[in-house]
Amino acid sequence: MNTQDERTWSMLAHLSSLVGLFFSGTGFIFGFIGPLIIWLLKKDQSHIIAENAKEALNFNITYTIFSVIALLSVFLLIGFILIPAVYVVWIVFAIIATVKTNQGQHYRYPFIFRFVK
Repeated sequence: MNTQDERTWSMLAHLSSLVGLFFSGTGFIFGFIGPLIIWLLKKDQSHIIAENAKEALNFNITYTIFSVIALLSVFLLIGFILIPAVYVVWIVFAIIATVKTNQGQHYRYPFIFRFVK
């Protein structure tokens, strides 16, 4: 990455999903709003920030879908295992992405759908 400003904004795109997840308790509402706002504000200013924000946005949309599936599977009793697993993986991957981005590396989340290209 080129500048500290790009690293900071990229890191905030990944970190904002964690903030949204903790404040909403589910991530359904606020998990992807932070990366979306950063992407919309900074996509024309920096390609690096735009790529990181899109990656964080795709990650949060994917894990929101996974959360809905896990919540619906509670009726099949497997949801009681899936819900905590989804949230633990969500938190761990978001922390890893935040740290890697702060170190100047581009992080690609595994196992996500890339809706925003």
